[in-house]
Amino acid sequence: MSTARIHRRARRGIVVCAAAGLVTGVVLAAPGPAAAGPLDARGATALSAKVTSGLGDRTVGSYYDQASSRLIVTVTDAAGADQVRAAGAVPKIVAYRASELAAVTGELDRSARIPGTAWRVDPRSGHVLVTADSTVTGDGLAKLTGVVNGFGAKAQLKRTAGKLRPFISGGDAIWGQGLRCSLGFNVHDRSGNPALLTAGHCGVATNDWWEDSGNSQHIAQTQDASFPGHDYSWASYDPGVDAPSAVNDGTRITSAGEATVGENVTRSGSTTGVHSGSVTALNATVNYEEGTVTGLIDTTVCAEPGDSGGSLYDGSTALGLTSGGSGDCNSGGETFFQPVPAALSAYGLTLP
Repeated sequence: MSTARIHRRARRGIVVCAAAGLVTGVVLAAPGPAAAGPLDARGATALSAKVTSGLGDRTVGSYYDQASSRLIVTVTDAAGADQVRAAGAVPKIVAYRASELAAVTGELDRSARIPGTAWRVDPRSGHVLVTADSTVTGDGLAKLTGVVNGFGAKAQLKRTAGKLRPFISGGDAIWGQGLRCSLGFNVHDRSGNPALLTAGHCGVATNDWWEDSGNSQHIAQTQDASFPGHDYSWASYDPGVDAPSAVNDGTRITSAGEATVGENVTRSGSTTGVHSGSVTALNATVNYEEGTVTGLIDTTVCAEPGDSGGSLYDGSTALGLTSGGSGDCNSGGETFFQPVPAALSAYGLTLP
């Protein structure tokens, strides 16, 4: 297969709907020593890991503020705010500790695993945001509403008109047995052989991959897949298949990294092509009809059926694989992505 054709497959996505909310009572910490100079999103990611590790339970996360090019870190007390300033970030006081919000998401996981729902901790508001799609009605909606209301101000429920779903479809890109998905990233296995990384719900559905809908040219065979729970899979390429590190917009991928809330990101998929948006939350939980997936990246990027498995990236850094969502690229939508570092680690894969 030609390099150009592999490039066309190298990034596809899926969409999922998430909701953001604004909550009162969240204020910036009192002024202190000036923060360090402006950061880009990748620099903010590195700084966040350093700062939040020292705060422990006193932070519910951080986010990158595009307007000021600063990292904003949530804290629950003045001492934590001083630590954040000393590290070169901007503190923001929130009402609840990480353990308090973890108790909320833990109870949601036990009591509200209803298909069509999603939840995540929102560092901008310092609360847990819960989404219910249009399929959640009647007793299911009443149950979810009762659970969320029981948390008081720690959680907030919002409806979305779309339907949360993995975006598998028939079409072009990489073709499986009766399905179409999008290639996420080209990688190498432990032996250095070329392979591809895509969504787990794609890999569990097919053993073989072809480059066209007529199944005339076999290109890869699925080696392992995880879904639900996670949403990643990998397939080994047939001998002679070219597998460059660039995606189909020409961007060369050189590393994998964790996403940061507030980071501007790009997604590529076989149905809708290249679209951009921003990261709204990390470690999101989504309850598809097929099962629950945890640890996802939530974004404002749109996607449609067939974009499943496609790439999420920021410049040369691979961030995620399209998992699922709601909406479309005409009316808009939100998308959840499986983080790439976790997928690489699970299978011992490396980027080219």
